[in-house]
Amino acid sequence: MKSLLLCLVLALAAGGAFAQQGKKHEGKLKAQNMSREERQRMREDMRNVYRDRGGRPAEKQRQMSPEEREKLRRDLQDANRDLRRRGN
Repeated sequence: MKSLLLCLVLALAAGGAFAQQGKKHEGKLKAQNMSREERQRMREDMRNVYRDRGGRPAEKQRQMSPEEREKLRRDLQDANRDLRRRGN
């Protein structure tokens, strides 16, 4: 009885391992199945994205003034208070 249970557990574990192994190669197969035109279009799309962005990193947020920070803090506290009231 114990040996049957052991075989069943091993079979289930092996099945999961084999299922994961197939996913590893899935992306590679998809890339191989792309046509030359699709690859070229993807390259051009990425070039356009970088060109539009100008090769610069995303803009950093500006520093908030103390008044803006205080207003934001009060707004968040009010919103949280309203949510707690509706929840009860």
